Amino acid sequence: MMWDWTFTFEILPVLARAAIMTVQATALGFTIAATLGLVLASIRLAFPVAGVVVTVLVELIRSTPLLIQIFFLYFVLPKAGIVLDAFTAGVAAIGIHYAAYCSEVYRAGFENVPRGQWEASIALNLSPWNTFKDIILPQALPPVVPALGNYLIALFKETPLLSAIAVLELMQTAKNIGSETFRYTEPVTLVGVFFLVMSLVSAGIIRMLESWLQRR
Repeated sequence: MMWDWTFTFEILPVLARAAIMTVQATALGFTIAATLGLVLASIRLAFPVAGVVVTVLVELIRSTPLLIQIFFLYFVLPKAGIVLDAFTAGVAAIGIHYAAYCSEVYRAGFENVPRGQWEASIALNLSPWNTFKDIILPQALPPVVPALGNYLIALFKETPLLSAIAVLELMQTAKNIGSETFRYTEPVTLVGVFFLVMSLVSAGIIRMLESWLQRR
């Protein structure tokens, strides 16, 4: 099929609006993942008994496909009286899924902080919260930024799964355009180009952030 530039310019505004939806889903999903992941890792660090439950939960989430978790939140939770719209269910699912991976990244960062830092904080009579906030966290976070950045890009590339519950992100919009016009070449190619560009931009920002942290 020949590339039709007139058709390309006609669908660009529609795909641009869908791209905004994709970026919003990525930003919200990663905010949930980064925040919840830190909470889970902190619980495992501070409360060994509760940490066992968290460990089981993390392994359960990591061992099941993201698509199943999206379907669970969107189709199964309403049976229990919890009804989420498609966008909220999709964003929550990808956020919770990647929180499990981010928690492992944070845990590795905490374990890399020398044990002597904890002992010195106890000797200085610092509270556990101040020790965590002022001593441990500032040392644990910078080394884990590259790994968190990789999960940000991975999460971004998983957003087409939201089309399975009819969220009008890029992939679902491209499918709709294709089914209405019987032309898939232009919309699907443009979606691929968008993901490539956004992934390269994200990787560049992460490398700049990593370099900045190393210079501090």
